[in-house]
Amino acid sequence: MLSGAIPLSVFNLSSLYHLAAPVNQLKGTLPIDIGFTLPSLRLLYLFSNLLSGVLPSSIANLTNLEIISLSRNQMSGKIPSLENLHNLRGLGMHFNNLGTGREDDMDFFSSLANITRFKELSLSVNNIGGQLPKNIGNFSTNFRSIGFARNKLFGRIPDGFVNLSNMEIVSLEYNQLTGEIPASLGKLQKLKYFYVKANKLSGEIPYSVGNLTSLYGLNLAQNNIEGTIPSVLGNCQLLQMLYLSRNRLSGTIPKEVLSISALSIQLDLSGNQLSGSLPLEVGSLINLGYLDISDNKLSGKLPNTLGNCIKLENLYIQGNLFEGVIPQSVSSLRGLSYLDFSRNNFTGFIPNFFETFTSLKSLNLSFNNFEGEVPKGGVFSNASAAIISGNRNLCGGSSMLKLPLCKVPMPKKGRLSSTLKIIISVASGLFGITLVLVLLILCFLRRKRSPSPDLTDDSFLKISYGELLKATNGFSSENLIGKGGFGSVYKGIFSPDEKTMAIKVLDLQHRGALKSFKAECEVLKNLRHRNLVKLITACSGTDFQGNDFKALIYEFMVNGSLDEWLHSFTNDGSQHVRYLDLYQRINIAMDVAFTLEYLHHGSQIPVVHCDLKPSNVLLDEDMTARLGDFGLSRFLQETVQRETRTIGIKGSVGYAAPEYGIGSEVSTNGDIYSYGIMILEMLTGKKPTDDAFSNGLNLHNYVKMAFSTGRVMEIVDPLLCHNLQEEETSNSTIAQRKTKDYIKECLISMCKIGISCTMESPKERLGISDVVKELQLVKEALCKCDRVL
Repeated sequence: MLSGAIPLSVFNLSSLYHLAAPVNQLKGTLPIDIGFTLPSLRLLYLFSNLLSGVLPSSIANLTNLEIISLSRNQMSGKIPSLENLHNLRGLGMHFNNLGTGREDDMDFFSSLANITRFKELSLSVNNIGGQLPKNIGNFSTNFRSIGFARNKLFGRIPDGFVNLSNMEIVSLEYNQLTGEIPASLGKLQKLKYFYVKANKLSGEIPYSVGNLTSLYGLNLAQNNIEGTIPSVLGNCQLLQMLYLSRNRLSGTIPKEVLSISALSIQLDLSGNQLSGSLPLEVGSLINLGYLDISDNKLSGKLPNTLGNCIKLENLYIQGNLFEGVIPQSVSSLRGLSYLDFSRNNFTGFIPNFFETFTSLKSLNLSFNNFEGEVPKGGVFSNASAAIISGNRNLCGGSSMLKLPLCKVPMPKKGRLSSTLKIIISVASGLFGITLVLVLLILCFLRRKRSPSPDLTDDSFLKISYGELLKATNGFSSENLIGKGGFGSVYKGIFSPDEKTMAIKVLDLQHRGALKSFKAECEVLKNLRHRNLVKLITACSGTDFQGNDFKALIYEFMVNGSLDEWLHSFTNDGSQHVRYLDLYQRINIAMDVAFTLEYLHHGSQIPVVHCDLKPSNVLLDEDMTARLGDFGLSRFLQETVQRETRTIGIKGSVGYAAPEYGIGSEVSTNGDIYSYGIMILEMLTGKKPTDDAFSNGLNLHNYVKMAFSTGRVMEIVDPLLCHNLQEEETSNSTIAQRKTKDYIKECLISMCKIGISCTMESPKERLGISDVVKELQLVKEALCKCDRVL
């Protein structure tokens, strides 16, 4: 429990060779001259404290230093060169704030190449940008552990990586790595853990992975890997953890993989396109605690051998095409805590043995074809723990489940007389006709009293609340992809073609939500443009509790929003950069400009979007921009007639035109202002609500000052033009210098467009048609470059 700063006198002990004070609350920084005052230092253990500041460059003078362990502190800045530390064996600085997110953060790494004793590098959960060096294969063969998880690395995994023959642990998850996994990965015969989850790796799983017979853990989840799961993985008989979820894998599950009896911690194959049945060999996983094969295209019946997996605690098979009854052998899985069989085609009765599973915390049997009486004991006594919605023929069970009572079989009686049969038939017919007439009259009156958006013609899908519930896994947090002012947006996968859509569920308790729903329906059903997000249909009705429910269903944009690409953050709060080059940003700007030109001048009645911002600009698989969220939009003719006095502020803080703040009516000039702010944000990487903008300074003024003083390049997003920051040398070719000049001209022109669109006076702003012309000139100039950023 030591606190405060380390006394400076400690750093003057010239004979000190071992300094250890880990897991305390020590604050302050390391002295800049530590490399001169502690010449004998060999071991530095100060992990799990509150130290801040940079790692002093003078540390390179500690030629006797063997271990640097400063993880779990608050240190920042770049790591200096360590090339003089010839005795260094390990560097541990994970869970800090090291790095700037730029490419030169990795300069220090090359300084380790000639340190023959170096073994372990742990820098996970920092802010380090750059690429793994291509010459990594020339590093010492003693190198056995590398950790860069949750940083900002990009580029490929170098092929030379496989020359590090003693490598045991590779941790590169949650970065932006691209390309394929090295085909010769199998050369790393001593590899025990290979983790590259949540990158952008593509290609197939290399066949050589079957040579990794020392492997304990393999995590390739959340990438773009395709092809089949290689059966040679079955050679990895020591494998305890295998994660292949959320890729594009197809084909069947190899029985060889399910025959790895060492699999004991987790097997996750979810979120792929795997097909076929679940092999009988699943029964070999007698030590497995966690099995997830959900959200694939698996079919057939569950094998009886599943009951052999007696150590299972988590079993997820939802979102497949399994059918038949739940096999009796499942009764052997008494250690289950979480079980999800939802969104399949199971039939028959719900087994009573689930009542006896004392460890079961959650049982999801929803959206199947179960029938008959629901058990009452155990997990079924808790309505939140047992989920059975979406099964039409269930009855009985706990009163909390609110199911109808099961019918008691009626005893047989004598036949009815012919006269009585006729009377019953006639009465039933008259009652039916009367009921239909009453319903028609009520529907007519309701439609007349409360008109709603007409989305029921044949050009739209028919969709129900139950289908939306099933597609989003019960509107689960895992399917939540965004929240807005009027509701939440979920990712939904619809059977039978597994089509993915975006579902915007309105929060009808929020004032204005219903008006937003009607506005969006009305606008989008009357507009057609390739750069608009397509509204597939709408759902307007009630949920299973009888509450009003309204949702809009759109085509799903696989590349998310422009905001995510400009300002993306990981779940742990560290920035997570997605790189957009200048050409892509100009294309996006043009796509949005074309859309505004259509809205303002191309439709029969001009439409004002009223909420243009990066989070409402979505990107499809080809990175084409699509404008969405028309909940605040207005037909200009209606605005003039009905809303001049009540319009108020329209849009989001920082993007809304200044005249809206004083009660002016909406206009196309307001959209131009929002568009201009978005252009400036794309160029600078700064949001209009950035903390730097205060005391009268805003994004417009910030860029305008730089533009008027010829300092535009100083405010441009560093990620956008990092190679322009390099000093020109005598070795630079004429073509290279010319390319830089073209790119600078393009950036200056973009700034000029952004400034012209964000003038305070609406009359001084550039018209959208003029914006389109200026952007076309910028794009033509950029195409003259020999290379593009």
